[in-house]
Parts: sequence; structure tokens; C-alpha cells
Amino acid sequence: MSSLVNKSWIFVLLLLSGIMQVQARDLPDFTQLVENTSDAVVNISTTQKIKTGSMNLPEGIEIPDLPEGSPFGDLFKHFFGEPGGGGAPQEREAKSLGSGFIISDDGYVLTNFHVVKNASEIIVRLEDRRELKAKVVGTDERSDVALLKIEADHLPVVKIGQSDDLKVGEWVLAIGSPFGFDRSATAGIVSAKGRALPRENYVPFIQTDVAINPGNSGGPLFNLNGEVVGVNSQIYSRTGGYMGLSFSIPIEVAMDVVNQIKEHGKVSRGWLGVLIQDVTLDLAKSFGMSKPQGALVAKVLPDSPAAKAKFEVGDIVVAFNGKAINRSSSLPPVVGSTPVGKKVPVKVIRGGRSQTLWVTLGELPDEEEPIAKAEESKTTSDNRLNVKVADLTDQQHKELQIEGGVLVEAVGDGPAADAGVRSGDILLRIDNQPVNNVDDFERRIKKLPAGKSVAVLVQRRGGPIFLAMKVPEDD
Repeated sequence: MSSLVNKSWIFVLLLLSGIMQVQARDLPDFTQLVENTSDAVVNISTTQKIKTGSMNLPEGIEIPDLPEGSPFGDLFKHFFGEPGGGGAPQEREAKSLGSGFIISDDGYVLTNFHVVKNASEIIVRLEDRRELKAKVVGTDERSDVALLKIEADHLPVVKIGQSDDLKVGEWVLAIGSPFGFDRSATAGIVSAKGRALPRENYVPFIQTDVAINPGNSGGPLFNLNGEVVGVNSQIYSRTGGYMGLSFSIPIEVAMDVVNQIKEHGKVSRGWLGVLIQDVTLDLAKSFGMSKPQGALVAKVLPDSPAAKAKFEVGDIVVAFNGKAINRSSSLPPVVGSTPVGKKVPVKVIRGGRSQTLWVTLGELPDEEEPIAKAEESKTTSDNRLNVKVADLTDQQHKELQIEGGVLVEAVGDGPAADAGVRSGDILLRIDNQPVNNVDDFERRIKKLPAGKSVAVLVQRRGGPIFLAMKVPEDD
């Protein structure tokens, strides 16, 4: 009996061993991929001159170590300054790390815009430990892509692949320098494609569960063929650390930016000129549709390509230039990647019926471009914030679909400029209080608490945005 039991256990162990071996054989081996590609991955270190804050945190509380690109990083620094800051604002040098990869043997390097933003010096460290100064050839903040150039020849380069061919569930590999650890490899799968992130309308992100941490930004995402399919850009986190949600810029988007920078010195995107929203199930029924799909036009901007093509509020865009639009987030990337001046068909549902409109795309306006111009009105510039503002006209209120607010005509050196307020912004709220006109603006700023940080809401071409402003001490 004992012999029979022992033989049964041996059989079970052999069976389990065989299952484990089969599973192991099914898992990809990344060793050759890393060996073939890591030489073309570089470490990027930058030096920036920044202004330290003058407001200290309570004793025992420190600013959390947030990842690169975190939307909360700048907010903490605006309100509380850099760690250890105190006293009057000062300028000091700060260093940061990122990753990149070589796309041509004569020294062109691709990375993220936020890795090199405001850098006074950029050093690229190669696999052979050479450290070379890099110059910025061009950047595109909307897609978070930057093209650098180092003076070197016969460099190892990556193979460029196609992110369109990726499938959800497919294995991918990231190589970069998390926390400065050069050429670290992490693997995972594609979790989703075509992800739209807040304020990132023109990039259909690749979502993965590959471990990405500070320093990985700008590094390549490889498929199992050793081809770059994405540029690792950001993570979603509630803690400041990796939580299983990583996002990469599709390589087609990044290379389109590279080609435009090389050919034209700047990046242009197609512009339709509509404000859109998703179609819910209830909305679909109200529009006579069998299921929710497409992008619902909530507003047609005046003098836009859409206005000239006779788009109407209530139209539902279900196809653009032959490509199906299933969600509203699918439309901006497709429009943005279409050449300016090209005439394309747009299929819409109007009044329960399908029809095709032909539109000639314009160029997406720069976010820096003012959304309104000052008319003859009362202005002011002698104030604590050193800004000159003007009242908006009734027509401007109607066109912008806002109530109240003042137009920022000029911004001088001072707290508003330090916070990021720009000429052409519409200033809507200060310290969580609405600003209705110039007189209201003057009253609000006189009551601001000296030496404190307050939130400022402005509207610009990219949409509304909160800025953190440090109110100066009273003289």
C-alpha cells in the first residue's frame, strides 16, 4: 500500500513538473531582445534653473517624491516651493534624469518633452559610458515629444515598428533608467490601446502594465520583435509610485513629430473647430441611434473649418476620412494627424439620418495664441500682481460661452508671471472667488492674504486651467 501511495505522489509531481515546464516555455524570453536593443537606449540628465518657493510646510511634513510628468508635481512646487525652500524666492540649479533612444546613427535621439523642458544643459550618456552634450532640435508639448542631436557617428540605432499592429494582451518590454539605474528592463502586456488622458487629446496612448518609474520617461517600448512601438511617457498613480498603469506614446505619433520638426522646424496639426462630447445610451436613443457611438458636436466654433463645412450643433461624427469614430476621444487624434489643408469626408448622423460633409482642415491654433482681444474698456496695471487687464465685451462673453472674467492684456515680472499667467488669458477666479470685471478684479487682489498661495483659474485656448500663485508680502 505504501509503495502504491509513493508511486502516486511521484506521478503527481511529474505531472506538475511537466505543466510548469510547458508554462515556462509559453512565457517569452527577453534576454536576446535586451542584448540586441539596449545599446541604443540612452540616459539623459538635465540641468534646470528654477525658482525656489518661500512657503514652508508644517514641521515633519515633506513634499512627496512624485513621478516625472505627475500633474501634482508642479502644483506642490507652486504652493510650497522646492523641498527645503524658505525665505525669499531664489534661483537655483536642479538636476533631473530621463531616458531616450537613438533613431539614427548620426546622433538623433528621441525622448519626452517634459524630460528636457526648460533645461539649460542636456547630457546624453551612451552605453559605452561616453557623455555628450545634446542640443534640442525641436519639441512638441502637445504630444510630449522632443528631438535631440548629439555629435557622434556610427551609433547603434533602434528598429522602428508599428503600434497599430499591437494587440491587447501582447507582451512588451521597456528599457530605461528608473531612478538613474541605466538600462533597466521591465516587461508586461498591452492593457489597452487608444487611451485618451485629461488634457492629452491628440495622443491615443498605449496603456500597459509595464513597471515605469521616474527616469523611465522618454525610453522605448519594444514588441517581441525588438521594434520600438512606443515612447514611455507617464503613469497613473495615487501614491506617486508605479501602480500598474503606464502610458506610452505610439511610435507613429512620435515619428510624425520628428519628421515635421526635421522638415519644417515645427509641428502642425489638423483642426476641425468643434467642441465634442461622448454619446451616452440615453443620448443615442434621443438621436434615433440603435447604440451609443461617435462624437456629439456640442459647439461649432465661429470661422472654423467645421463652420465653413456647415457642421451643426447636434451632429454626431461617426466616421472621419474613412475611419470609424466609436468614441469622442477617438476624433481629436485622427483629426490632428491629418495634414492641414486636406479636404476629407466626415460622416455624421443628423436628425436620425446619415450624411457626409466635406471639410478642408485648418491648422490647430497654438495654445499660446490669445482667445480674445481687448476692446476699448477700462484697464489697470498698477496692482500687486503687476498685470494689466481689461473687461470683456458682451459679444466676447457670448462667443467664449463664459460669464464674467477679465482679459489679461500684459503680464510683468511678479507673482502672476511666476504662476504662469499669460497675456491673452481670461482670468475667471482668484482665491476661489469669481472675477466679474476690472473693478471686481481690483477688489479681489487688494484682499489677497499676503505671503500666502492662492489658486487662480484662467481660460486659454487649451481650456480652463488652475494655477497656484504666491501672493507677495506687503511692503
